[in-house]
Amino acid sequence: MAEYDVIADAGGLDAAARTLAAGTGPVAVDVERASGFRYSQRAYLVQVFRRGAGVFLFDPPAIGDMTALQRAIGEEEWILHAASQDLPSLHELGLTPPSIFDTELAARLLGHERVGLGAVVEDTLGITLAKAHSAADWSTRPLPQPWLEYAALDVLHLVDVYDALVAELAEQDKTDLAAQEFEAVRTRPEKPPREEPWRRLSGLHTVRGRRALAIARALWQAREDYAREQDTAPGRLVPDRSLVAAVLANPASKQELSRVKDFTGRASRTQLDRWWAAIETGRTDPALPVERVPGDGMPPVRAWADRNPPADLRLKAARPLIEQLARDLNMPTENLLTPDTLRRVAWEAPDEIDSDSVGAALAARGARPWQVALTAPVIAQAFVESVQASEDAPADAS
Repeated sequence: MAEYDVIADAGGLDAAARTLAAGTGPVAVDVERASGFRYSQRAYLVQVFRRGAGVFLFDPPAIGDMTALQRAIGEEEWILHAASQDLPSLHELGLTPPSIFDTELAARLLGHERVGLGAVVEDTLGITLAKAHSAADWSTRPLPQPWLEYAALDVLHLVDVYDALVAELAEQDKTDLAAQEFEAVRTRPEKPPREEPWRRLSGLHTVRGRRALAIARALWQAREDYAREQDTAPGRLVPDRSLVAAVLANPASKQELSRVKDFTGRASRTQLDRWWAAIETGRTDPALPVERVPGDGMPPVRAWADRNPPADLRLKAARPLIEQLARDLNMPTENLLTPDTLRRVAWEAPDEIDSDSVGAALAARGARPWQVALTAPVIAQAFVESVQASEDAPADAS
């Protein structure tokens, strides 16, 4: 087993940055977080590999300012696997790639059946990676040596994988479309916070009544505040099911709350005052939440035949053609065009249906140029045929 050291100070960072700057070619980058253990999604380890330089493991919380690393590799292409997962944590550190190559996304576009890092490494290089520590608590200090080896392997082979996938993209004539997809991931804005994140409580559907929902909201917020204060994943303090159990039990006192069998977790009893205060807040809050949240304006597809028959016909005509086109292109349908994008264009189609108008509608909903070029003619033709079929239906029936 190779021995790896973690760089945990500015001096070590500066020395590593100089070595990386002297390396050659693109730079493989990966991030380890402590999801499920910590409240934040901060990076607890950043792994970097470059040919001619080697592997370096950085401890961002200990180092602090990562500017030297950005200066060293900031002009190079960064290779990441599932980049959308790592970019927010990297941005938080001030690490911003000028361009990226996403090996997971490339594998999807190429039609690989398995797209996890281990599978892609095995399929392209014939090397098997052990994934024993993927769900580890990376905020642990010191990090065990087997974990460090696992982390290093996440980037050690990534440049070789990159070379193999670049060649494969060229063979399938997908180099340009892949570049568009990578850039879309790199520049995608962060999702705005949910307006009512407490509604994602697992089991909330069993809670009835606006007052009970107000109590659930108050309990969720109290847990969120405490989790942020402790930098601990909320579910590790008190699971969702326990908060919902407390709401459903409707305890008359703090003592009754303490006797709720399913109100469990690391902080259910030690923070009893906190939870009881939240229940009382929910019981007196004048701003009661609505029981049903308005949707996004589009009903479930199963209701389209009654709610919007032309849209139903358009979707039924276009969807199998898009699925077939994806098979012909050897990629998943959702990478050719997301089902939601197709549904929205079908639900509210342009007044004049042709490739240009459908293409403009797709682009307005975030489709990339390559997606528009490939799918707009197919969708437009399907929409036109659905109109014709609808017009012919009465005559056929007679």
